[in-house]
Amino acid sequence: MTARIRVLLAEDSPSQRETLAFAITSGSELELAGVASNGAEAVEKVEQLKPDIVLMDCHMPVLDGIAATRAIMWRCPVPVVMASASFGPSDVHPGLEALREGALAIVPKPPDPAHPDFDRVAAELRLSLRLMSEVRVVRRTPPRQNRATVARRAAGRVRVVAIGASTGGPPVILEILRGLDPRIEAPILVVQHIAPGFTAGFASWLARSCGLPVEVAAANAPAQAGHVYVAPEGSHLGIDRRGRIVLDDGPAENGFKPSVSHLFRSAADSFGSAALAVLLTGMGEDGAEGLAHISRCGGISVAQDKDTSVVFGMPAAALRLGAVQRMLAPPDIAPFILGQLARKSLPS
Repeated sequence: MTARIRVLLAEDSPSQRETLAFAITSGSELELAGVASNGAEAVEKVEQLKPDIVLMDCHMPVLDGIAATRAIMWRCPVPVVMASASFGPSDVHPGLEALREGALAIVPKPPDPAHPDFDRVAAELRLSLRLMSEVRVVRRTPPRQNRATVARRAAGRVRVVAIGASTGGPPVILEILRGLDPRIEAPILVVQHIAPGFTAGFASWLARSCGLPVEVAAANAPAQAGHVYVAPEGSHLGIDRRGRIVLDDGPAENGFKPSVSHLFRSAADSFGSAALAVLLTGMGEDGAEGLAHISRCGGISVAQDKDTSVVFGMPAAALRLGAVQRMLAPPDIAPFILGQLARKSLPS
């Protein structure tokens, strides 16, 4: 018996999910491999379930269909078909933009099963999914990152780890630091949005509990491997090519000083493919543009997943920019960092 085609359905509307699931499973050739309620979840489930094809809605929370398609084609290529609720510009235009990111086709969503056209539209949908599942797709270059950057990435080694967080960040930062080996061969720079007056106490709290040397960063000090440097109040934190701490008195970015994006940009500009950045829970968008810069320079970008984030604002903003290479829960971040530090060269 021929194996049925496994379809991952990505749709945020419960009623539309029910209709589309019924349309998919009404025939004999397709089966539902899984369901995702937003674009970020769709990317994760493609990696986990390895479906034959994805049926993707255009308008979804956290990560829309365009950005989710971009991430899938970058990280785990699989055929993607976009589903449009109408033929109006608000639905068709995003679907066409998704085709630019690697989706193969755009098809109409079937009406309610009680509608006289349901059987016909559902059959056409199943035919499109069957045909498109046979198309071999290829991995696409990450957004705004050229081939020369990718080639440089394979020759690097992690030389700096940058971590940024806001609301809900302190316990996650502590968990990550406690999971790291004190002998790691890179310094760790941290920006935590925190109320004025609490930075020194935050640094000493980390030092007491994480097993690594932690200090508030001082200008021009050498950033030592295995040491943690917390951004001081009222200054942006960065690092130069010599591995020395740089403090910047420039204006606030995204409403914050220190700014996570400033730190990430500095790490990327100084170390390129040898920079690893982690964006954690937080309100607003600080860090998103900086994480995109990390990716453009060939570095490694990580964001905390939605389920474990107290506030998913900052990671979600990075996802919308297509800046996230890995979405991880806090227990998985330290092992990932150690795995990258142990590599002689970075993955291409």
